[in-house]
Amino acid sequence: MENETFYFTLYQDQGHLKYVYFITILLEYVAILFLNISIILTVIKEKSLHEPMYIFISCLSINALYGTTGLFPRLSIDLLSDSHAISRPACFTQIYVIYTYSISELTILAVMAYDRYVAICRPLHYHSVMTARATGLLMAAAAFWPFFWMAFVVYLAARLPLCGRAITRLYCSTWSVARLSCVSTAVNNAFGLFVASTSVFLPSGFILFTYVRILIVCKRSSAEVRGKALQTCLPHIVTFVTYSIALFCDVLLSRYELSPVMNVVALIFSVEFLVVPPVLNPLMYGLTLAEMRKKNPFLMQSPKISVTFK
Repeated sequence: MENETFYFTLYQDQGHLKYVYFITILLEYVAILFLNISIILTVIKEKSLHEPMYIFISCLSINALYGTTGLFPRLSIDLLSDSHAISRPACFTQIYVIYTYSISELTILAVMAYDRYVAICRPLHYHSVMTARATGLLMAAAAFWPFFWMAFVVYLAARLPLCGRAITRLYCSTWSVARLSCVSTAVNNAFGLFVASTSVFLPSGFILFTYVRILIVCKRSSAEVRGKALQTCLPHIVTFVTYSIALFCDVLLSRYELSPVMNVVALIFSVEFLVVPPVLNPLMYGLTLAEMRKKNPFLMQSPKISVTFK
């Protein structure tokens, strides 16, 4: 069982199109590396950006680099390979990387939402609440939670005896492996539901709660204060909405037998949350936040983008 090999079935019969896909994937990955590394280096270099909001933005970029590393190199190999095989250890490593990335994205967004909540709803207490120690603890908690729980999820999945080796996805996932099991996966499903509830729905609910509170406070404030507050929150809202929709659709569609057309839709959503946010996030934060735009040498020549609210 330790040397068992899985096979991806979706890479077959691509013909010469595989080279087009490969170049597209390569350009996408280079863009992700360039944009996110520029955000990280800018925050590290500029002392004026050593504030919780910008530190959390750099954490989001670090997580993007981590998650896409679990997908793009392997995806590039599979596109050009003739065997489309992946070893059992490599498969579960990919599962762990991609799933910890996906959960970390939500926990980091939850921490960012809390930061904006304190800044807008309790501005006089912001510096006493969001201290360097508190920022470090929030960063550690956002990282520790998904890495801890996903270790158990992957362990339970790795223990399942399997009666098949064909994976009908572009990468390994817990559900694609669990459906190959020779025995009941009730324990895995129950534990997976618990992890999903605490790691996906709980952060999402907290994010929604904080932004409802922020909107209530902004509604009572002056137009100038409301415009500044909403402008700093806009990138967070766009990031959360786009990521949540893609993740929800991927989870929902991956658990059912679908028609050929819906299979294409499911395939798109299965990689969308790993492809779009890592590019969209640094563009949103780098171009819409004035301080970030001015300090980032890679974006200094970009046209000024601003959003005002009346």
